[in-house]
Amino acid sequence: MSDKMKNLMVRSLTGIVFVAVMVGCILWGSVSFQLLFILITGMSVWEFCHIVNGRDDVQVNTPICTVSGVYLFLAVSGFCSGLTPAGVFIPYLLSVVYLLTSELYLKSGHSLNNWAFTMMSQMYVALPFSVLNVLAFQPEASFSLGVAYHSLLPLAVFVFLWANDSGAYCFGSLLGRHKLFPRISPNKSWEGSIGGGLVAIAASQVFATYDTVLGRWEWLGVALVVVVFGTWGDLVESLLKRQLGLKDSGHVLPGHGGMLDRFDSSLLAIPATAVYLYTLTLWA
Repeated sequence: MSDKMKNLMVRSLTGIVFVAVMVGCILWGSVSFQLLFILITGMSVWEFCHIVNGRDDVQVNTPICTVSGVYLFLAVSGFCSGLTPAGVFIPYLLSVVYLLTSELYLKSGHSLNNWAFTMMSQMYVALPFSVLNVLAFQPEASFSLGVAYHSLLPLAVFVFLWANDSGAYCFGSLLGRHKLFPRISPNKSWEGSIGGGLVAIAASQVFATYDTVLGRWEWLGVALVVVVFGTWGDLVESLLKRQLGLKDSGHVLPGHGGMLDRFDSSLLAIPATAVYLYTLTLWA
């Protein structure tokens, strides 16, 4: 068996397991959803800190950044689910204060870089995963806490991203002629992006069939938001890797690279979807 075939088999098997775990944990219930994304948040923040620390002019505190990122997810989860008051965010704010003031005593010659990448580990990686809780926990009058876990919205974000990626690959391979963003990602084409968007829109109508909270046009809007911001998220991570001189962000997923390689699109798509849905409630 050729190396190319082996790599394809490893990549395919990893992808199947990855999707099965993601879908299974999101659909199983709130506890499995939270445990899954606690792990994903921690691994992603750790990976981000690890790759930026590869620069000679950066030294962020990887353990504290990772713990802070995981705590942020837990705090938002507790607050959105109605289990904890707003005071749950105080320890997180104190950790941010520590990460900033600690540079006063480390005598680093690159404090500005350290601050920038430290805050980026929280705003770029930890915060988007935490916002998943805003999608997952929705008001429900029939529950004693006033909110209930709804799996379809967080699941939809990832399904639409996967549909977009698959459609973009197929349409781009067959019809791709015009480059989308050659400076950052020379393999992406306008034809692939449009094709991926159409596949994601088709997937959104499947969700609309099983969900009564959002209408078909609103689900179509979710798909468009995910496609546009997911594409930008992918390009942002590509630019980050180019700046750092990396091909992959890590090797935790055989054949697929690192955690950031797998979740790059979602880091912008998740908060954008939350803003879109919040806007819908304002208009309602």
